[in-house]
Amino acid sequence: MKPILSHPVRFADLPQRKPTVVRLVPDAGALEDLADRLGVDAFRKVRLDLELTPGPGRDWTLSGKLGATVVQPCRVTTDPVTTRIEDAVARHYTPDLQTPEGEEVEMDDDTLEPLPSVLDLGEVLEEALALAIPEFPRSKAADDLNMTAAPEGAQPLTDEAIKPFAGLAALRAKMDGDD
Repeated sequence: MKPILSHPVRFADLPQRKPTVVRLVPDAGALEDLADRLGVDAFRKVRLDLELTPGPGRDWTLSGKLGATVVQPCRVTTDPVTTRIEDAVARHYTPDLQTPEGEEVEMDDDTLEPLPSVLDLGEVLEEALALAIPEFPRSKAADDLNMTAAPEGAQPLTDEAIKPFAGLAALRAKMDGDD
């Protein structure tokens, strides 16, 4: 899928001895498209400051900071919840990446990726945003809700009823008091 904000970078065209600094700031139209694609109500601001650093060897390191303000519905009340995102972004690109084989493998470095000839920084922005958006935002009103449920005619479970050892502690205290 093509990124909303395309910003392709060819590593071969970048300076090989010094870092390259890039700032991505989507315009209002791109923010609306990003909100639609990522399933949120709105993005008020999004900014990605990146530095692409060459080396060691033919490797490249991408480091940066993602800043965004996202508005999305509370998962309990559906009230709008505004969240400020400040997140670090890190990738390490290498041409010599050996992909481990097997059903379940452990990766030592989750920032390690194969070196592409062209890297679209818009894709990096979208991926970083998708990972940073809260999955279950909650409004302050959700904390005040009393959410209990029980079948008809039954008492809803309370916190005390869920903790069976609390009852044993009370029984022991009563038994110790009777001695």
